[in-house]
Amino acid sequence: MAVDVSDASPPSHEQALDPRPDRRMAALGLRLFSATCLSLMTVFIKLASDEGIATPELMFWRQAFAIPVVLIFIFWTAGFSAFKTQHPGLHLTRSLMGLFAMALTFSSYIMLPLAEATTLGFTVPIFATILSALILKEPTGWHRWGAVIAGFIGVIIVIQPGDGHIPMLGVIVGLSSAFMIGCNSLLIRSMGKTESPATTVFYFSTISFFVMLPMLFIYGQAHDLKGWLYLFAVGTLGGVGQIALTSSLRMAPISVTVAMDYVTLLWSTLAGYLVWSHIPPATTWIGAPIIVASGLYIAWREHRLSLNRAKDMPL
Repeated sequence: MAVDVSDASPPSHEQALDPRPDRRMAALGLRLFSATCLSLMTVFIKLASDEGIATPELMFWRQAFAIPVVLIFIFWTAGFSAFKTQHPGLHLTRSLMGLFAMALTFSSYIMLPLAEATTLGFTVPIFATILSALILKEPTGWHRWGAVIAGFIGVIIVIQPGDGHIPMLGVIVGLSSAFMIGCNSLLIRSMGKTESPATTVFYFSTISFFVMLPMLFIYGQAHDLKGWLYLFAVGTLGGVGQIALTSSLRMAPISVTVAMDYVTLLWSTLAGYLVWSHIPPATTWIGAPIIVASGLYIAWREHRLSLNRAKDMPL
């Protein structure tokens, strides 16, 4: 699943090097809980679409129902300090980019089977590596470039160009979603130097709500109880899942917890079979592990490099 982790700042060196097993086990548990919530959210996105609910309306209620969850989290953690910001313009830019990424992500889950859409979402670390090298000029050795190449080979195996087993427009939308999430992550990485995760979460939720409000008057429609339950589930599961993910990143480095994200492929495959009777073809079972391995290797490699940089830092 294309999970946007950009609301969370990376842990400090002290957190990354924290050897306490209880802290890391808690982080793993939160990440697994987050992955489960976000997987369920994608199921309700697809079910809501099957009911005829348009993507813009889905996006509005995703933010609207998540705001109470976000506010509870903010007052419980950062308090009123989360409302202070030094860069309102950056928050606006981040919110617009985040909404664009959300639109692409929602559309990919509507256009593609859940397993294939989730698999394409795992290319986020691949795009983030490319963007870090090209835009931030971060040194990227042959280890990570090799993982990038392997990841794209996995993508080609999954989509089987010309085969027609999944719509190519959906593939383009899914990969574009992963690319935009990678771009968003780079922006938040820069903002994280001055802005706390709670501040970023608050402004993204608030700005997104008001930006999407006009869409409600254009695409909004009456719903029965089932439709409202789907919309409520999308918003609350999305909010709870994002907060759990953010909290996990404050307890342990991404390299420790990222493996839990790949549980979403299991949930998506199971849901796709139980709800829509979809069984992924053999190409998905071959390509998905290659993409997963690529992302895990990139995370592991970045963790090793961060440890080396921490050792070289003067005391």
